[in-house]
Amino acid sequence: MKISVVSSILGGYSLDESLAYLKGLGVEQFELGVGGYPGKAHADARVLAADRAAREKVQKTFEKHGMEISALAVHGNCVHPDKKVAAEFQADFEAACVLAGQLGVETLITFSGCPGSDPGASQPSWVTCAWPPEYGEVLKYQWEEVLIPYWKEAVSFAASKGVKKIALEIHPGFCVYNPEALMRLRGAVGEMIGANLDPSHLFWQGVDILSAIRYLKEAVYYFHAKDTVLHADKIRVKGVLDTTPLSELSDRSWAFCTLGYGHDAGEWKKIVAALKTVGYDGTLSIEHEDGLMSPKEGLEKAVAFLKGMVIREGNQNMFWA
Repeated sequence: MKISVVSSILGGYSLDESLAYLKGLGVEQFELGVGGYPGKAHADARVLAADRAAREKVQKTFEKHGMEISALAVHGNCVHPDKKVAAEFQADFEAACVLAGQLGVETLITFSGCPGSDPGASQPSWVTCAWPPEYGEVLKYQWEEVLIPYWKEAVSFAASKGVKKIALEIHPGFCVYNPEALMRLRGAVGEMIGANLDPSHLFWQGVDILSAIRYLKEAVYYFHAKDTVLHADKIRVKGVLDTTPLSELSDRSWAFCTLGYGHDAGEWKKIVAALKTVGYDGTLSIEHEDGLMSPKEGLEKAVAFLKGMVIREGNQNMFWA
């Protein structure tokens, strides 16, 4: 296992400055945002895929600091019902696929996306309940007519460019928002699709992270290390489907937070051990979305927190067994 960092945390710094800083903290990898929601502060897939010199400059910067690219992040909604919006996300996604092959990066991270409720919709429609019956019709349309056909084509394109794994971040607001939905899409599309498992999006839904890891098993392709604090008094009044702005921390049922500020070290050690148990030996990528502390303070606290629990070597000598 290796520690990485989501690049958007350091969007105000150059790639060279970011890698030097992270190397000093003992971080080994950098999750490189190249388009879509993660932005293009350090790298633009559309530019790099078409410009060999620019691409080589990025590679040399990583080599200079002895750092690795853990994955390319291009989270977007390529099935957005607004065709212009979808086209922008799609262009970034396709360029990221090309760039991944050029750089030899195996894993691409994105969202499943969320279509509209019907062919005439202009905004995405995330369904969260089974009744009234119209919602069942919406889900049928979204999955059978949009999502599955789209991802069958997207997987084929990505594979042709050298991508080995597409790690879909399990995230509310999109069709793949829980482990079961991830496995449904994987079953329909194929094993190139796996999970970018981010506990912060599951904690507030009431999903048990250890059970989720054991359920997903080899379908865990990537891992975001981010925490969530749950405010029981707010949950008792308005539940967890909270549309209060994320910036209004004191009024929310839950909020994203720095590692250890929502769940203690004991819980996170169990999570790391569970990942190792199902065969995941990859990246633990720290993401900072804590409104109480600066990115650098949160990042440094998270790195220190995670360092002591990363399992770097498996035991090949279980003599007691």
